[in-house]
Amino acid sequence: MVILITGASHTGKTALAQKLLEKHKYPYLSIDHLKMGLIRSGNTEITPMDDAELIEYLWPIIREMIKTAIENKQNLIVEGCYVPFDWQKDFDSKYLENIKYYCLVMSQNYIRNHFTDIKIYANVIENRLDDEWCTMENVLSDNAEVLDLAQKYNVNCILIEDKYEINVDL
Repeated sequence: MVILITGASHTGKTALAQKLLEKHKYPYLSIDHLKMGLIRSGNTEITPMDDAELIEYLWPIIREMIKTAIENKQNLIVEGCYVPFDWQKDFDSKYLENIKYYCLVMSQNYIRNHFTDIKIYANVIENRLDDEWCTMENVLSDNAEVLDLAQKYNVNCILIEDKYEINVDL
């Protein structure tokens, strides 16, 4: 089984992947680690801020890693924001039946009522070296954009509204 966890920044993708790793012993791939490895090694001119280009650059690699894991009957969690919303088009049914997809999005009310918590928990799994861009306005905008795309593409979206509780079934 391959679990895809995507969504807006600061929604807890990495924390959920870590929680699933600990509970089910499924390894996980952080797309951010892959991104930074490729950037730091000089294998691309793309910068960490080039989101659209990063999806285009990283997705073919990730897609083929997912196929390989399924073909080898291996479990894998893939987490990060560089999964296109039309990801399903890249897999036939034999792959799709082995993929679970979760898109995490926070509601505007949740963000407004819990922004301090969002900032506090930003480093719960990883140490964000530069999180200055994380303002309430940016988080609201990012989550609204992700929610619009999730609805447009009719993907499995977990909307965080009142309380931060995410439970996924494997």
